[in-house]
Amino acid sequence: MARKNTIVYSLIGAVSLAVFAFLVWLIYFRETTGGPATDVAFLPAVNATLNSLSAICLWLGFRAIKARRQDTHKRFMLSALAFSALFLISYVTYHHFHGDTPFLGTGLIRPVYFFILITHIVLSAVMLPMILATVYFALTNNFIRHPRIARWTFPVWLYVSVTGVLIFFLLKFFG
Repeated sequence: MARKNTIVYSLIGAVSLAVFAFLVWLIYFRETTGGPATDVAFLPAVNATLNSLSAICLWLGFRAIKARRQDTHKRFMLSALAFSALFLISYVTYHHFHGDTPFLGTGLIRPVYFFILITHIVLSAVMLPMILATVYFALTNNFIRHPRIARWTFPVWLYVSVTGVLIFFLLKFFG
């Protein structure tokens, strides 16, 4: 069992690192391919909606497990995972065609935005391996380790989901 866990942990680390490296390359180093025929302007709103739905499911899943409703908890958490996966697909699509969106706001809102953005990015990099490990422990019925890591995964995932929505609105109204 220890060997299997080592393989799974290595796989989780490799996938997480690959996803993060790909996103950094996609957003900051790759030339955009968008043009007049590629209209993805609607995707940031879709992304904010998916992040909102993920956050709602996370909160409802948290409430369900506190009420000892494991089946309801599982459904909400898998829904949060699905919304986050759809978000990632939409996010990659948007950045593939559009590239990075600069923040043009000035004054006090600028450092506030960048604080939120930087913490969002750092925690999103940490979040993926945490989510994958938490899901792995749940799916393998390891209910000793699952709640131990979920205790940390939940607030990080919720923060990233909520700040993703906040970043959307800050860019929309100040960017």
